[in-house]
Formats: sequence, structure tokens, C-alpha cells
Amino acid sequence: MTTAVADRTLNALDRCDRCGAQAYVRVVLESSGGELLFCGHHARAVEATLRPLTSDWHDETARLQEKEPVLAD
Repeated sequence: MTTAVADRTLNALDRCDRCGAQAYVRVVLESSGGELLFCGHHARAVEATLRPLTSDWHDETARLQEKEPVLAD
């Protein structure tokens, strides 16, 4: 896997591998280099088990707290 792919920002097309919701966490497995995507809920549920097996844990859940700018008329 190339660094450019691993550093790509997650977007609305990236879906959680568990439930299909928008993914905010990308996990790269150390052994295979395979990639898993999770919503915030499922990332927290599997973090204790998976984090020791990963080479990269890319977490964008802070974006869930960001507010969209409001445009004035």
C-alpha cells in the first residue's frame, strides 16, 4: 500500500465495513496491509482488539464535532 492512499482523507463514499454508515476511521492491518473502514461507533467497539494488530489507525472522528459554516443571506 502506498502512503498516498493511506493518507487520503475519508469522504462520504467511504462506508463502515460493519454497518454501512459513513466511515471516519481507517485501519491498516500490519500483517497483510489490508484496510478496514469503520464508523466512529464500530471503531470504538473494536479498537482494543485491533489496534495492536495495525500499522496505521487513521481517526477522523473529530470531524463529527465540526460545525458547518452558516452562510448569511
